[in-house]
Amino acid sequence: MADRVAALMEERLGARGDGLTDKLRRAGRKLPRKVRAAADFLAEAAHMSQNPRMLLQVDHDKVAEAYDICVRHLNRMPNTRRRTMLAGMASSMAFSILVVLVLLGAVLFWRGFI
Repeated sequence: MADRVAALMEERLGARGDGLTDKLRRAGRKLPRKVRAAADFLAEAAHMSQNPRMLLQVDHDKVAEAYDICVRHLNRMPNTRRRTMLAGMASSMAFSILVVLVLLGAVLFWRGFI
């Protein structure tokens, strides 16, 4: 469950890191408080599940509820990475065209055509 939430955070928020804990540390501020708390609980439960004795202390109902909260929120989010990339490309092209037009106008003015 933690791996699925980590993959969704990487896809939707662009969070990088090795696990859910690293991704929460880097991009957790982009999540609402309730979702961030659920993801923290899920990361702690994933860490506890590595030890067989600690696995007995994990409340599986709360883990399922935290997973549902995280997945529901992250699935509703738009894929902002694609939109950001397209906006960056469009602004770069617009700036390049503006610079070329200004330089063309300067050359025409300097040569006396304008």
